[in-house]
Amino acid sequence: MNWLWLVSYFFGGAFATNAVPHFVSGMMGRSFQSPFAKPPGKGLSTATVNVVWGFFNAVAGYLLVVRVGAFDPRATTHVLAFGLGALLISVFSAHHFGQFHGGNAPSRP
Repeated sequence: MNWLWLVSYFFGGAFATNAVPHFVSGMMGRSFQSPFAKPPGKGLSTATVNVVWGFFNAVAGYLLVVRVGAFDPRATTHVLAFGLGALLISVFSAHHFGQFHGGNAPSRP
């Protein structure tokens, strides 16, 4: 097994997962943070920009997983690399975007 394949699957999982909030927000007609906003990652981008950015992330994730190496969904190491990339970008996004959308506020009983 080539360790570079696992790196590719890790980033493929991160890109594929990052596509979801951008694409969904854009499809709902909502503005959302993106690298193209001012300031990057903090300001809001239009719904159209988010649809395009989400689509780009989905394509990048696909290319990194399907076109690099020989991804096998039955190979534990392949799935773990993909899943770890997805999990880490999800936790990072929850923390980062929670600052803007109230997701980091402590819950009250």
